[in-house]
Amino acid sequence: MSDLTKLTLKTALEGLESKSFSALELTQAHVEAVESAKALNAYVLETPEKALEMARASDARRARGEAGALDGAPLGVKDLFCTEGVRSTACSKILGNFVPTYESTVTANLWRDGAVMLGKLNMDEFAMGSSNESSAYGPVINPWRGQGDDTPRTPGGSSGGSATAVAAELCLGATATDTGGSIRQPAAFTGTVGIKPTYGRCSRWGVVAFASSLDQAGPIARNVEDAAILLKSMAGHDAKDSTSLDIEVPDFPSFVGKSVKGLRIGIPKEYRAEGMAPEIDKLWEQGVAWLKAAGCEIVEVSLPHTKYALPAYYIVAPAEASSNLARYDGMRYGLRVDGANLTETYEQTRAQGFGEEVKRRILIGSYVLSAGYYDAYYLKAQKVRRRISDDFDQAFEKVDALLTPTAPSAAFALGENADDPVAMYLNDIFTVTVNLAGLPGMSVPAGVDANGLPLGLQLIGRPLDEGTLFSLGGVIEEAAQFKVRPQRWW
Repeated sequence: MSDLTKLTLKTALEGLESKSFSALELTQAHVEAVESAKALNAYVLETPEKALEMARASDARRARGEAGALDGAPLGVKDLFCTEGVRSTACSKILGNFVPTYESTVTANLWRDGAVMLGKLNMDEFAMGSSNESSAYGPVINPWRGQGDDTPRTPGGSSGGSATAVAAELCLGATATDTGGSIRQPAAFTGTVGIKPTYGRCSRWGVVAFASSLDQAGPIARNVEDAAILLKSMAGHDAKDSTSLDIEVPDFPSFVGKSVKGLRIGIPKEYRAEGMAPEIDKLWEQGVAWLKAAGCEIVEVSLPHTKYALPAYYIVAPAEASSNLARYDGMRYGLRVDGANLTETYEQTRAQGFGEEVKRRILIGSYVLSAGYYDAYYLKAQKVRRRISDDFDQAFEKVDALLTPTAPSAAFALGENADDPVAMYLNDIFTVTVNLAGLPGMSVPAGVDANGLPLGLQLIGRPLDEGTLFSLGGVIEEAAQFKVRPQRWW
């Protein structure tokens, strides 16, 4: 396999600029890598012809001196993003072979800057899941294996295809989305970097909705600087999205490498969860030591409503999902299963089109929004959400950012939690608070467990302060020297 697939996004862009290779050569190398890695099931739709066409156009622009910020960079796109003329299904049977006639704003921004699309990436159905096992196309396989252990492991979810594709060198970076940890947890499980930006930083227009007040797009990349480069292109105001923030996009890559001396870093005492693996706690302490050595001041803070975050999230998110997914009825697009009458057509279409996890969340959401239960559940969850946000506001009066683990464990085996939804939901224990409060959060690979599987540390920042996270993430990345890659078995 070509060494071109081993490049970081930044070094690939530098190589294109210096004419060490062409966008066509770079793209061809990635097309071949994707073709040889079908065992990972990372891509649900490959678009090699489109990719090569985009690469030729990129080479022509560069020859004219008109190259964009990402010109010639081959990327993967999570199947939640609508792509004009290319099948987009949210990895659900109910969307069938839906081909959008429009482009999501985030992907349009990437193509505007010259990026190349390799294909659509696997994910949990409608982004509902923590293991990528709810996809209608089957689970993604994590490229990492434990030492002396061939057990197939989850890459995390819902952006499991994005994380696996980046970790296995099947693209230079990938789009992803995060509703309760779906960028950060897969990044932690695959030794990659993932950032969920502030809510509203990236447009949600053209992204299939799960929970509209929580969903946010972001990148998964090989390192912190690559993530910063991608986010700079993905972000920006969009008049088509009423929740999009009308603010200037900072030069995120310029924050990587900046001194963090004097920054105050909060350690939330409530995140020391009962039963947390000792190696997770040890890595957290190591992260504290790295930031101290870089000149940061460490401050213990309290986020007292943290223990209510998971139950609040699993009321708010399914409630919004039950409303958003009501549009899939077999009438206008996607799967249609005809019944004896209209009601039966609705019932059969949704019964056959939605997977078990999606059905579970629709039922929960419909229940908590129903008459007699709205006040007891949904309204109370929204009040808890406000308290969680207030906790962060008070913490950020004392500190500049927070440091926590990303996930409570390393990647677990496929099927291990398949019959235990609560155990699956607990994977989000360290990440959901960030979504409930609309804050930026980033996972950086920082070490491995006893089986040699990656572990991540999470940084949480003030609203719109992704720059500080990139600076701190760069420090952790430099200190951790996480250079190990998954051994190729596929």
